[in-house]
Amino acid sequence: MSSTTGPATALDEPTSEHLAAAADAADTLGRTVSGTVRRPGDDGYDAALTGYNLALAHRPALVVHAATPVDVALTVRTAVAYGLGVGVRSTGHSAAPTGPADVLLDTSALDRLEIDVAARTATVGAGVRWRAVLDAAAPHGLGGLCGSSPDVGVVGYTLGGGLGPLARTFGLAADHVRSIDVVTPSGDLVTATPEHHADLFWALRGGGGAYGVVTALTFDLFPLTVVRAGALWFDVDDAPAVLHRWRGLTSDLPDDVSTSVVRLNLPPLPHLPEPLRGRAVLVVRYVRHGDLTAPDPLVDALRRTATPLMDTVGDLPYARLGEVHGDPEDPMPMVDAGCTLRELPAAAVDAFLAATPADSPVLMAELRLLGGAVARHPVVPSAVGGRDAEFTLFVGALAAPLGPPDVTERLQDVLGALAPWSTGGALLNLAGPRDAASARRVRTAYGAVTYDRLVALRRSLDPHGVLDPSARWDVVSERGA
Repeated sequence: MSSTTGPATALDEPTSEHLAAAADAADTLGRTVSGTVRRPGDDGYDAALTGYNLALAHRPALVVHAATPVDVALTVRTAVAYGLGVGVRSTGHSAAPTGPADVLLDTSALDRLEIDVAARTATVGAGVRWRAVLDAAAPHGLGGLCGSSPDVGVVGYTLGGGLGPLARTFGLAADHVRSIDVVTPSGDLVTATPEHHADLFWALRGGGGAYGVVTALTFDLFPLTVVRAGALWFDVDDAPAVLHRWRGLTSDLPDDVSTSVVRLNLPPLPHLPEPLRGRAVLVVRYVRHGDLTAPDPLVDALRRTATPLMDTVGDLPYARLGEVHGDPEDPMPMVDAGCTLRELPAAAVDAFLAATPADSPVLMAELRLLGGAVARHPVVPSAVGGRDAEFTLFVGALAAPLGPPDVTERLQDVLGALAPWSTGGALLNLAGPRDAASARRVRTAYGAVTYDRLVALRRSLDPHGVLDPSARWDVVSERGA
């Protein structure tokens, strides 16, 4: 059976034709894939919908747990044949919602992980998380350009650019991809490299997952064993002095230093260290690669500015880099938003602090220094946008009902307070929800030439919008918002 209606969006109610197509697709996939197919009402269906972000509501026509790349190709081909959409999820950190005319394709079982020590590369399947890569590479004195959380999936993080704690030193994760195994929206399994399927290789590195379902990728590893890293935790009363001092010190930092600050309103949870439990704090994160005997002027200056509540800066095995940010590991309902800043003058620091008081429902508000290798384009061009920004601003809060009903607006208030210094753009991985506002910011970060090229390529590869559920940046052009 085939359908010409095209997939409904995740927010639409399915037509009777879509419901019939979904039933037929489930029957077809049940006979052809080696993985598991679950429909509403099946054992395990509800559990299969839960990812890291509990605020994201999936209600797909069926869930396919792919066991092999061939399963992925069969799922996409079947969705095309029956006029269904495909949403892709591995860890569920940033997946777009899927609706009753969509297939939720779970790639978490694609756990291939190979370390080539001689070539200094890793090849990983779509279900591999950074923690596994770090642990596998560490015995060889190597490490990959992971993000702040080792529990994030390698593939999704990299497709969105991949801004990690060492990005100023080595660049973005997307800058160091060698090859990508991907199922195109027509269901073909191909390998994209600088020489083969070059447009696809360009788009996937920084353009996200709207161009195909990545089943594996190969990327560079670096000689990374021990770094100088950690965090300085200050009481909120010391935040103005510390943040203004941090701002001044970032103006001429060497590329081997990456740093960020975050305002946190910490809940009184028992697993938190006692000095931090239930407190409003300002945290300075710091990572330096290179000579471990060299001084750390930024850290020393901040220690003199105020006395930290807790100080963890020291020599840290690279495989434990996730301890610097200490991102939550347990699933929770979260909403977030982000933008990029062209500068951070003293007035912007004052605006940031005023917009993030201790009684705010905004639990975290982060400023991350860019520049260095982030600003330099890779030898093989990619679709990554926003390299001209000096800082990122990223804010997050608990979703309603745990947070207030207007929590999304409260996040936007923080972005609005920094608007005079914004580039108008946002990095794809830190853009926030799939809505018109975040889409406009991502579009601005790409710039007209890159964005138009991305849209043209997507329309060429996926004319029926099969992968629309994961095309979170394309809301404006495709839906007229």
